[in-house]
Amino acid sequence: MQFSEIERRELIALEEAMWRPETRFAPEFQQRHFAADFFEFGRSGRVYGRSDVIRFDDQPIAAKLPLLNLEIRRLDTDTAQITYDSEVTYDGIVERAHRSSIWSRTAHGWIMRFHQGTPF
Repeated sequence: MQFSEIERRELIALEEAMWRPETRFAPEFQQRHFAADFFEFGRSGRVYGRSDVIRFDDQPIAAKLPLLNLEIRRLDTDTAQITYDSEVTYDGIVERAHRSSIWSRTAHGWIMRFHQGTPF
C-alpha cells in the first residue's frame, strides 16, 4: 500500500526542510521533528545522536533542491523510508551522498528516527 499524495508531499517537504537553513536550524522545527532516540550515520562515517544534530547556529546549506532520485516506501502503517541522492557544495566542492531517512508518524506529526549518508 502506497502513501497518499498528501502524505508523500508532506514527507518530501519535511525531508527537504532538513536542507533549508530557515527550517533546519529553527529550534521548534528541530525539537518537533527529531525523535528522542534519533541517531545518524553521517556521510563522514561518524555517529551522531539527537543532541549532536540539534543546532541553532544558522549556517549556509548549499544543497541542490529538489532532492535527486527521491523515493518513499512504506515500511508499515506509520513508518516511511525516504531515499535520495544529495548534492551539497562546501567551499566550491560538490559532495554527493546516497541518503536514507526513517520517519515515524506520531499523534503530533512525523518525526525522523534515523538518517544515514553514504558518499559516492
